[in-house]
Amino acid sequence: MGRGGQGDRQRPRPVTASSTPSRGGRLRGLRVRASPYALLAPFFLLFAAFGLVPMVYTGWVALHRVELTAPEHREWVGLRNLSRLLVDDFFWNAFGNTVTIGILSTVPQLLIALGLAQLLHRRMRGRMFFRVAVLTPYATSVAAATLVFVLLFGRDHGLVNWVLGLVGFGAVDWQNGTWSAQFAVSTIVVWRWTGYNALIYLAAMQAVPDELYESAELDGASRWRQFVHVTVPALRPTILFTVIVSTIGATQLFGEPLLFNAGGSANGGAEHQYQTLGLYLYEQGWVNLHLGRASAIAWAMFLILLLIGVANWLLVGRRRTSGAERGRV
Repeated sequence: MGRGGQGDRQRPRPVTASSTPSRGGRLRGLRVRASPYALLAPFFLLFAAFGLVPMVYTGWVALHRVELTAPEHREWVGLRNLSRLLVDDFFWNAFGNTVTIGILSTVPQLLIALGLAQLLHRRMRGRMFFRVAVLTPYATSVAAATLVFVLLFGRDHGLVNWVLGLVGFGAVDWQNGTWSAQFAVSTIVVWRWTGYNALIYLAAMQAVPDELYESAELDGASRWRQFVHVTVPALRPTILFTVIVSTIGATQLFGEPLLFNAGGSANGGAEHQYQTLGLYLYEQGWVNLHLGRASAIAWAMFLILLLIGVANWLLVGRRRTSGAERGRV
């Protein structure tokens, strides 16, 4: 009888409908798990069609000698197009101009944007109007903005030289000088992108808790000290993001230096004094008709941006590590 009772206890329970998921439940669970991928699928499809495939094809073309007049005829040259860039004086000149114009435009642009965001963050009348107004240059086309600045920086009848004459300075040939041309091109970039970055900083400032400002004010901190010790540290990730985006934009700078040239050519001035990497790529591919060399320049620009991204990633990782160590201490 004991064995019979033990057998009864070990008898498996009958399977009921509630203990097994129904077919509809399984389909519902599959839809829930698959819905995020379905929502992201259009982006990845567009990225593959217009980003990944052209990038891979450009890398393939960079390994060949290809002319725009006969793109179907390719001659395998391996890494020769890339190795030629290492001894190409025009490439390094364009690289140096890109770095200089990038620094002259990025640093003032982000500093002014940070100051504008701080002003727009304060409570004042008509601040919504000013928030929209600072975005107006960003909405202006590159061609229209550059043509206006060409008139402003004109040698004989430009407004900038007229103002310089009022304070006792001589006229500056902005388009034919080296530093003057790079400065003029940088001002166009600063004017167009300062408001855009200011609104990004403003959005980040609005996410900073008010309790931090109240605590700093109770400790006797002035507005400037609150800005330095509360606002700026809270905006550090946003500032790093705008630095990366501005660096990418400076590396790809094309429209402003192209239209700033009086002749509209891609040489960046008579002595290539403000020819950027984007202009040099355009000159090699669509003026000199060397698609293989232009593709190599495009991949060199991609590698430069990749190195900048890795450097920023290492910098952020080091800051997080040091911050975690200080927190443990």
